[in-house]
Amino acid sequence: MEKAYSFRFYPTPEQESLLRRTLGCVRLVDNKALHVRTQAWYEKQERVGYAQTSSM
Repeated sequence: MEKAYSFRFYPTPEQESLLRRTLGCVRLVDNKALHVRTQAWYEKQERVGYAQTSSM
């Protein structure tokens, strides 16, 4: 039997600002990594793995 928990939190304005900035940075890095991996595949037919992506 699997259980799921749901939580809700109410951040302060300062915490909300920090969360938004952090998630914005994460989204930017993720999109850049996806672009590099996609570009490598379509141009050179080569796979870019996690280790290579992480080192970038």
